[in-house]
Amino acid sequence: MSDFSTKSGAALVAGGTGGIGAAITRLLARRGSDVAFTYRANEVAAKELGREVESMGQRQSAYQLDLADADATATAVSQASESFGGIHSLVYAAGPHVPMVHLSKVSPAQYRAQLDADAAAFFNLAHAALPELRQSKGTVTVVTTAATRRFPVRDGLSSGTKGAVEAVARAFAAEEGRFGVRVNCVGPGMLTDGMADRLISSGELDDTALEITRRNIPLRRFGNALDIAEAVAFLASDRAGFITGQCLDVDGGYGV
Repeated sequence: MSDFSTKSGAALVAGGTGGIGAAITRLLARRGSDVAFTYRANEVAAKELGREVESMGQRQSAYQLDLADADATATAVSQASESFGGIHSLVYAAGPHVPMVHLSKVSPAQYRAQLDADAAAFFNLAHAALPELRQSKGTVTVVTTAATRRFPVRDGLSSGTKGAVEAVARAFAAEEGRFGVRVNCVGPGMLTDGMADRLISSGELDDTALEITRRNIPLRRFGNALDIAEAVAFLASDRAGFITGQCLDVDGGYGV
């Protein structure tokens, strides 16, 4: 399958070195796309990911970037577009680690910082990329969370800000469709990769909680980063050409 081999320009993946972001970057390259990706601090992981993309015969470029910096984000988008001759797909798979905590214990300053690091960061990226995406009639695919529809206790710091991201994504979908730009979200459920892996490793999700969660999932298993990457690649491809403004939850049927 080579959904992107005939497209001009590159895919730009924000948060490319994270568990989910790296899986998306690899899959887009495997499907025929050159890939630019951003990372916040892990230069070693960025170099390794870049080598993987090149081993698939695709060009790549990595940008160390704090997405909360609007000017720096706009510069990176411009550089990626110039280097690859445009951007055909934008993927937002970034966001800081979010501890599981009751909202009553979250300070206003902490909540505001989360909004800046996630919701404002997404806006900075999408706003900067819109001119390029209008030119290519491209796509925006945003990795959020299934928790915006089925709230788990102690997840408000994450789902609250991801809810803001989803609202902005729907607004972009409604406003940018006239330019041929499609905007969709993918909502991961419980995974063995990415942030969920960090929560398990830190003990914030213990064995009892994990077993209860597993029993509530009709497929009786947790997902992985590749499950999310497949959904992102589909929505970014022309196979989803009449889909916009939607959120596809990839959660094993949790809550059905």
